[in-house]
Amino acid sequence: MLNLGVIGFGKMGALRAQAFERTKTCKIHKIYDPFFQEETSYEKATCQEEILDDPSIDLIVLSGPNSLNFPTTIEALKRQKHVFCEKPPCFTLEEMKKIRSQESKSSTKLMYGFNHRHHQAIQKMKTLIGSENYGKVLWMRGRYGKSVDESYLTSWRAKKQEAGGGILLDQGIHMLDLFLYLGGEFDDVKAFVSNLYWKLEGIEDNVFAIMKNSNTGCVASLHSTMTQWRHLFSLEVFLERGYLVLNGLKTSSGTYGKEELTIAKNRSQAPAATWEDEEKITYETDDSWYEEAKHFVDSITNDTPVQIGNSHDALKVMEIIERIYQNERQEAKELYTNLKAYPREQRESYDKRL
Repeated sequence: MLNLGVIGFGKMGALRAQAFERTKTCKIHKIYDPFFQEETSYEKATCQEEILDDPSIDLIVLSGPNSLNFPTTIEALKRQKHVFCEKPPCFTLEEMKKIRSQESKSSTKLMYGFNHRHHQAIQKMKTLIGSENYGKVLWMRGRYGKSVDESYLTSWRAKKQEAGGGILLDQGIHMLDLFLYLGGEFDDVKAFVSNLYWKLEGIEDNVFAIMKNSNTGCVASLHSTMTQWRHLFSLEVFLERGYLVLNGLKTSSGTYGKEELTIAKNRSQAPAATWEDEEKITYETDDSWYEEAKHFVDSITNDTPVQIGNSHDALKVMEIIERIYQNERQEAKELYTNLKAYPREQRESYDKRL
């Protein structure tokens, strides 16, 4: 039995605790969250160091503000604890490299919460792509959007120092991870990052990005947005001999609609499919949280590598995120250079972007 310590016991922390307990190989030993005041059967720690320094705790789940992920992961690995950390793993690529370096000195396991990989529809898509019956992936398109209200402005997610960024780190990171999972790596990235509505410093509300793998030619486009005004998830994968289209994502809130996967294979006489060729599968249940926890626990108890959501996966997604933000900074720099003749107020707005 693994003793589990949870740092950050909000909605996600509680959900993770339940998922790990459901594996029947974990017991919640202690939790810490300075804002959690409700009654619970779990023992409450007075600070996170109490969990980090507890020799009886084997595995630590990090579900607090994003700003804690990097330093707490480093400290937990130093203490030879297994670590399950929510996304984003950190704020920068350099931080991710430091985590990987510390991980190499530890004998414990590290896994990140790229939960979407464990959805049944995504696993089906992965299997079909891997079968090669549909040929190679030609292109992918992902749209992931949600609407936020005024309460967002008072949360830690609206603060650059705690969140690290806006919708890209909050939600778009999942779609980027799925691109990598289903289509391979990307070495060329172009992007536009905008903040047209909420106008929070360092918190983007829209990202438009295009990525290309120069070796395979595969291209993926992303729109990550918090001005969708309704929740939306759509992932399209088009291959040489067919396509896979996932609309909706099964969640406890139901706000993303039905998780419906459309599968079609081109007819042999022509490179085209018709409506009649489509097969639709609707996934009514979501066991992704349990499957994710079980994958990590199995890797610990069997001493096998973490295959899904490991630090290499995190490194690759952080490389793309770094490139996207670099695109924005470069664009702002070029605009600023051309704005020397403009009023001081307009130049100062670009200073903030730089």
